[in-house]
Amino acid sequence: MKLETYMKRGIAAGAVLALSALPALAQAAAAPAPVPNKGDTTWMLISTILVLLMTIPGLALFYGGLVRSKNMLSVLTQILATVCMVSLIWVFYGYSLAFTGGGSLNDFVGGFDKAFLKGITPDSTAATFSNGVVIHELVYMAFQMTFACITPALIVGAFAERVKFSAIMVFIALWVTLVYFPMAHMVWYWGGPDAIGAAAKAVAAATDEAAKKVATAKLDEIKADAGMIFKWGALDFAGGTVVHINAGIAGLVGCLIIGKRIGYGRDLLAPHSLTMTMIGAALLWVGWFGFNAGSNLEANGTAVLALVNTFVATAAAGFSWLIIEWAIKGKPSLLGLASGVVAGLVAVTPASGFAGPMGSIVLGLVAGAACFFACTTIKNAFGYDDSLDVFGVHCIGGIIGAIATGILVNPALGGVGIADYEAKPGEMVVAAYEFGPAVIAQLKAVGFTLAYSGIISAILFKVVDLVIGLRVPQEQEREGLDIASHGERAYNL
Repeated sequence: MKLETYMKRGIAAGAVLALSALPALAQAAAAPAPVPNKGDTTWMLISTILVLLMTIPGLALFYGGLVRSKNMLSVLTQILATVCMVSLIWVFYGYSLAFTGGGSLNDFVGGFDKAFLKGITPDSTAATFSNGVVIHELVYMAFQMTFACITPALIVGAFAERVKFSAIMVFIALWVTLVYFPMAHMVWYWGGPDAIGAAAKAVAAATDEAAKKVATAKLDEIKADAGMIFKWGALDFAGGTVVHINAGIAGLVGCLIIGKRIGYGRDLLAPHSLTMTMIGAALLWVGWFGFNAGSNLEANGTAVLALVNTFVATAAAGFSWLIIEWAIKGKPSLLGLASGVVAGLVAVTPASGFAGPMGSIVLGLVAGAACFFACTTIKNAFGYDDSLDVFGVHCIGGIIGAIATGILVNPALGGVGIADYEAKPGEMVVAAYEFGPAVIAQLKAVGFTLAYSGIISAILFKVVDLVIGLRVPQEQEREGLDIASHGERAYNL
C-alpha cells in the first residue's frame, strides 16, 4: 500500500458583519488531517511483535525439531541470522522498493525515495483500508519488516542439513532484493482509499466536460499508481502469494538444484524432537493472529473477522490432516497434526479478511487434506528431498488459499465482498461480485508468482553455486552442520 498523508479541505462560513448590507463572506479553512488512533497504534505494535514471534522462536523451533540433532543449532542460526540481516536490508532499501512509486518500473517495483527511511518520522502516517484512517508509518514499516524476515526464513527448510551457511546468507540477500521486494510491491502497493476517494469526488463535482475530463484523468493516474498484480484485482489479505507461494516455490527449486541429503530414501532421517516442533507450531499459531488480523492495519471488525478465520481454518486443517493420516496409516501422529495446523494457517492467510468463518472452515478442511497428499503421495512419487515440506505445505497451501479467496469473498458465501472506493466517493461500499473475473485474477496472481519466483530463484541458486558453492562437503554433512559449520552443539548431554 502506498503511504501518504491525505489532506481534506472544507469550507467554513465566515462571520456575517452585524448591521451590514454586505454579502456574507466565506473563508476557506483546511480541515485537520487524520491522525492515528491510539487503539490502532497499540494493535499494530502488538501485531508486529507477534509476527516476529512467529519467526524467532516459532519457526526456528518448528524447523529445528524436524531435523536431526546434529543439525538443530544450524537451523536456529540460519533463521536468527536471516532475521538480523533482512531487517537491516529492509530499512536500508527494502521498504522503499516495496512501498514507494517506481516510475517507469512501477508495475513491478518501487524506487529509492525512502531508502534508509528518508523522510519517515514519528509524525509520518500510512494509509489503511478505511477512508480517513491512518496509522504511524514507522509501525507500518516495522510490521512489514517482520513479513520480509519470515518469508526467506521459510525457504531454508526445503534444503536443511546440507547447505553452506555463507551460501544461504548470500542467496537470501539476493532473493529478498530481486524477488520478495518486487512481489510485495506488485501485490500490495496502491494509492490508498483517501486518494481514490478524493479524486472520485472531484469527478463527481466537475461542472463541465473539460473539468470532468481533467478530474477523470487524475483519478485514472491515481488508480494506475499501483503494483501490477494489485491492478489485476487479485486479493491477498496477508501474504498467500507474497509470502507462501513465493517461498514455497523457491524452496522446491532450491532442493532440486542442491540435491538430496546423503541417505535420503535409504536411512532414517527422522525428526529429533517433535516436542520442539509442537512448541514451534503453537507459537506460529499464536503469532499468526498478528500476521493475519494485523494485516487489516486497524483494530476494527475486519481484524476480528481475520482473527476468527485464522482460528477456525487452522483447527479444521489440523483435524483434517489428523483424520486422513489416521485412516490411511492407522495411527494419528503429532507430526501430522502440527503440519496440518501450519497448512491451515498458510491457506487462510490470503482469505483471512475476506472470507466468512464457515467458508474458512471449509478452506481449512480442504487445505489439510491437499497438503497431506502433497507431502506424502506427490513427494514420494517425484522423489525430491524437500527436507521440511516447504513446498507441500506453503506453496500448495498458499495456492489453495489464494484461489479460494476469489470464491469465498462472495457475500453469498459469507464473504465480505470486494471494496469499491469510487461508487460513493469518500466511503467504501461493496462492489457487485462476479465469479469469473474474481477467480481469474487469483489464478493470474498464482501463475505469475510461481513463474517469477521460480525462475529468478533458480538463477540465483545457480549464481551462488558458481561463486561460492551451495553444498557442504560430504564429510561435513555426515558430521552435522552444528559442529562443521558453527563449531557448537545444540545439546551437550
